[in-house]
Amino acid sequence: MSRGKTLGWSDVTPRADYMTRRALIASAAAAGLAGPALGQIVAAPSRYSTAQTPNTREEITGYNNFYELGTDKADPRKNARLLTLKPWAVQIDGLVDRPGSYGLEDILSGAQMEERIYRLRCVEAWSMVVPWVGFELNQLLARVGVQPGAKYVGFETLVRPDEMPGQRRAILDWPYREGLRLDEAMHPLTILATGLYGEEMPAQNGAPIRLVVPWKYGFKSIKSIVRITLTEREPVCTWNAMQSQEYGFYANVNPEVDHPRWSQATERRIGGGIFAPREPTQMFNGYAAEVASLYAGMDLAKFY
Repeated sequence: MSRGKTLGWSDVTPRADYMTRRALIASAAAAGLAGPALGQIVAAPSRYSTAQTPNTREEITGYNNFYELGTDKADPRKNARLLTLKPWAVQIDGLVDRPGSYGLEDILSGAQMEERIYRLRCVEAWSMVVPWVGFELNQLLARVGVQPGAKYVGFETLVRPDEMPGQRRAILDWPYREGLRLDEAMHPLTILATGLYGEEMPAQNGAPIRLVVPWKYGFKSIKSIVRITLTEREPVCTWNAMQSQEYGFYANVNPEVDHPRWSQATERRIGGGIFAPREPTQMFNGYAAEVASLYAGMDLAKFY
């Protein structure tokens, strides 16, 4: 983590490109044209940003997993044009004081949008660095009012087979579901992202709103969210329910606990080239100083 200096995109992007992008966002906001998915971005960069250089937009948008749009890494971008993103609403229910269906505009109306550059580590042992635009999930949970009995937060992805070709096959048990312990959800590193590289979130990356939990394997960062539920019991999580021996509920990045079919000790950085050496994987994906205390006393090999 960067401690001595906070970083924004100006630190990792050619100045001309950065200034052009920021000028476009500012002018659009002034004219009332900025999309609700970006909102009013805080000028000061977040202290949580990594010092690593982000992957290119082409790499981030062209290589990812979004099985609703297809199982090949290139399928999400190819099929993203099929997905209707407006209007969009998120159902928030369960143990909350103010349940209901909230339009994206309402959700973002009071959100403090920030620029955050996070590492992303896939359970498949590849990684990249992504410059997200988003806000802390704890802001939204505070607004809807978390009731005392709530211990977990569950999430669901959109189900729309006519627009999401992958859902026409029994690849997974749709809808895709994920979940966090409440303290994980409330942690300031946990964000709801609505953009990347200063632009609205591309459909293939989980538009218009997705979860980002940087110390966990990427499958925990559920895309295209349509429901958030506060519960007393651990929610069903799709991969964990299908193959619990391979995908634990916590899914914290841990180089000492291998996947049954491959090692997690190292990772392949996307964009590094075919001859680039693999990089050592860091505990909690490099965010141990911020999140290790959440798991004090837990056997992280057992609760993987």
